[in-house]
Amino acid sequence: MRAAPTILHLDMDAFYASAEQAAKPSLRGKPVVVGGLGPRGVVATASYEARRFGVHSAMPTAQARRLAPNAAYLVPRFMLYRTVSDQVMELLGRLSPLVEPLSLDEAFVDLEAGGVADDSASARAVGAQLRDAIRAVTGLTGSVGLAGSKMLAKIASEEAKPNGLLLIEPGTERELLAPMSVRILPGVGPATGDHLRRAGMTTVDDLAEAGEAELVRLLGKAHGVSLHRMALGYDNRPVVAERDAKSVSVEDTFDMDLHDRVRVRTEVDRLADRCVQRLRAAERSGRTVVLKVRRYDFSTLTRSETLRGPTDDPGVVREAAARLLEAVDTTGGVRLLGVGVTGLADYTQEDLFAQAAGERAAPDDLAAEDPGPGEHGDESTAGAPEQETPEQLAARRWPAGHDVRHDTYGHGWVQGSGVGRVTVRFEEPESPPGRVRTFRIDDPELWPADPLPLVRDPVDYSSWPASLLKSRSGPGSSGGESRP
Repeated sequence: MRAAPTILHLDMDAFYASAEQAAKPSLRGKPVVVGGLGPRGVVATASYEARRFGVHSAMPTAQARRLAPNAAYLVPRFMLYRTVSDQVMELLGRLSPLVEPLSLDEAFVDLEAGGVADDSASARAVGAQLRDAIRAVTGLTGSVGLAGSKMLAKIASEEAKPNGLLLIEPGTERELLAPMSVRILPGVGPATGDHLRRAGMTTVDDLAEAGEAELVRLLGKAHGVSLHRMALGYDNRPVVAERDAKSVSVEDTFDMDLHDRVRVRTEVDRLADRCVQRLRAAERSGRTVVLKVRRYDFSTLTRSETLRGPTDDPGVVREAAARLLEAVDTTGGVRLLGVGVTGLADYTQEDLFAQAAGERAAPDDLAAEDPGPGEHGDESTAGAPEQETPEQLAARRWPAGHDVRHDTYGHGWVQGSGVGRVTVRFEEPESPPGRVRTFRIDDPELWPADPLPLVRDPVDYSSWPASLLKSRSGPGSSGGESRP
């Protein structure tokens, strides 16, 4: 524990939904839900306007539609979210060399290591100016927690939501934590929380009063000791700058189970290409290809193949994933497919072309053998692959919320599609709310497009840390509160 609240936790507010509202003027101030839109889709993020209707993350989208039928339901645009996240992380990196990203919209920062804060006043000033800078650069809001430990900084940012700043003064941790639910502590999920509840412990104060020995008896030595220390407010975990990803993966859940092997193979190829795109975006390569298949009965199979060396070649990953698929029985249908790469490295094996060429014959050789029931045997008699309905084709080509460009009307985004038509609202982040027009899904003037940047006020990054240092001798910035 530190004597000064110099660990900062930033958590962007309703990140995906807020980014969509910033990009789409017609959605500002209105309920927005981002997630999967099919029958099996789930909510990734809901705007605060949608949360008033009871919509929350991880809720089935079908349930969300019943609660908020008039909300805008959008498919995620990760290209936009990563761009905004990079802008935010750049701001954090100017505060300190020790920035620990937890996700696209969340990170810890060690302000002491950056030399920009050493007491409560300077820490509050840093947090306030960070929030102002994020708003200026992205148009979005974030909540900031400041404390002497990572655990308390994260609790503070949660208590500050939305769009707030909360500083927990060192020495007040026990008093602050005492009435809170045990679920507020790291490592206490639903199962552990229920186990503690049955033992009569529902608040953090209950854990502190129970004592270490009782928690060890209930949860085991490692978890019990750790939980008791956290209940007393102790957390000495450092901010770690290097949180290297161990894998890169993508997966899709399908609205209808896939039965046709040709369609399944096509989807695996598509996922492999998407996985390699993410791999290259991270400037990495990987040695092991992983295939994930969830079947009609919810049983999940995972298969992997380790290559001779790291690769970021889409052909190599596609072929490895296809070989893995050959070993999986998809009889009865497939509801989810995923392709991933593990064993990441910063370099790529130089003879990948030779590797790809040498392995390209393998699927043909396998196909020449007797495939056995449930494998290749059904392809020879299945005839043409399953055909998607026009609505499914339209939804795949024109996902709701994604960007388009029309040769005549310019940039817009898809409001919806179906019955051979796609409806587009033409507007940009800095424009007034735009007009809506409807086109045939095969209109030759309509094209998918990349997201436009959220153009905002420029910030003088080079002078920003210096201005923070100057503010340390003056009173703390307004806009936040302290906790006792």
